[in-house]
Amino acid sequence: MIPPTTASPVLQRIAGRVFGISMIVSALGLSFLTWWELDIRPRTDDAYLRANIVGIAANVSGYITELAVVDNQKVQVGDLLFRVDVRPYQAELDVAVANLGYVDLEILGLEDAIRQRDADVKNAEAVALYNVQYLARIEPLLKKQFVTPDQIDAAQRNVKASEAVVQQSKAAASQARANLGQLGNVNVRREKARATVVEKQLNVGYCEVRSPVGGYVTNFNISVGQFAQIGAEVFALVDTSHWYLLANYQETDLRIIEPGMAVEVYLMAYPRARFHGVVQGIGWALYDPNQGSMGVLPTVSPTLDWVRLAQRFPVRIVMDATPDEVNLPYRMGATATAIVESRRRRAVPDLLKPLLPDALELWLDTLAIPPAATPPSPGRGGEA
Repeated sequence: MIPPTTASPVLQRIAGRVFGISMIVSALGLSFLTWWELDIRPRTDDAYLRANIVGIAANVSGYITELAVVDNQKVQVGDLLFRVDVRPYQAELDVAVANLGYVDLEILGLEDAIRQRDADVKNAEAVALYNVQYLARIEPLLKKQFVTPDQIDAAQRNVKASEAVVQQSKAAASQARANLGQLGNVNVRREKARATVVEKQLNVGYCEVRSPVGGYVTNFNISVGQFAQIGAEVFALVDTSHWYLLANYQETDLRIIEPGMAVEVYLMAYPRARFHGVVQGIGWALYDPNQGSMGVLPTVSPTLDWVRLAQRFPVRIVMDATPDEVNLPYRMGATATAIVESRRRRAVPDLLKPLLPDALELWLDTLAIPPAATPPSPGRGGEA
C-alpha cells in the first residue's frame, strides 16, 4: 500500500492530466458543435426590419382646411387624412353640370335642324323631279313648233338648277348631322361635356385625401392653412400589411440559403421574443461606384474598421405577423438577428478531416451540398 504522503502528488498529476485532456477534448467538441450549428443555420445580426412607405400627396392643389390625423396615429384603409379647400372645384363642377344641360338643349336644336334640312332635301328633289318631267314633256313639241327653243333652254336650265339645289340641300343636311356629333349610339358632343362633369366630380372627391393602406402616420409636419401642391408629398404612411427583413449574409453563406426556407428572427427591442419569417429571395446585385446606379441598387459596406470581410448580399425575408401587436409591435428600421433554418451543410473542410474518424467524415460528406453545376436560375432569387 502506497503511503498517503507519496500518493497525493501522483494522484494530483494524474488528475491534472485528465483534467487537461478533458478540457482539450471539450474545447474541440464545443468548437465542432459550434461550427456544425453555424454551418447548418447561417445567421447574421446585420439585419433590419422594413416595411413599405407610402407617400401621401393631394391629387389637387389647394389650401388644407382640415386635418383628421396626428403624427404616429394608426389608420385603416379609407380613413380620412385631410381635406383640401373644395370651393373652387365645386364651382368648376357646377359650371360643368350647367354646360352639360346646355349641350342637351343644343342637341335638341341640332336634331330639329337636321329634320329641317331633310325636309329641304325632299322639297328640292320634288322640284328637280318636276323640272325633269316638264322638260321631257315639252321637248317633243319643239319639232311641231308648239314651243320655242327659248322655252326648251329655260326648262333645261331649271333642271340643272334644281339638281344643284338638291346637292346643296344634301350637303346642308350632312353638315347638320356632323354638327350633332352622333357616332352610332354615342353623341360625342354630349360625351365630351359628360366627361368634363366626371373630371370635375373627381376633383371634388380628391379634395378628401384618404388612406390607401393600413398603417401608421409618420413624418407629419403640416398644419391647417398650408397649401398642398398637386403630387407633392406632405407626409408618409408606414404600410403595416407587409413586413420584411433585409438581412445581409456573407457570400459564403448564400449557397445554403434558398427561397422558401424558414427563418428564426430575434429583434433587439424584444430579446426574449422569437419571430418567424420565410426567405423570399436573395439579392442579385450590389451598388458599384464604378457603374453608377446609386439609389437603385442596395449598398452594403464590405469593410469593418480595418478588417476586410467577405462581401454581403441582402436576403429578403418575409415576416409573419407579430404574435402580439400591442406589446411586440414591429417598427421599421429595428435591428434584428436572422437565423436561416437551412438544415444543409457544406463539405467538411480539409483542415478538419484529419481530426475526424473516417465513418463520421463519410457521414458528414453525405449531408453536404453538392457543388453547383450551373448558375442558379434568376427565378430562384428575389429582389432585395
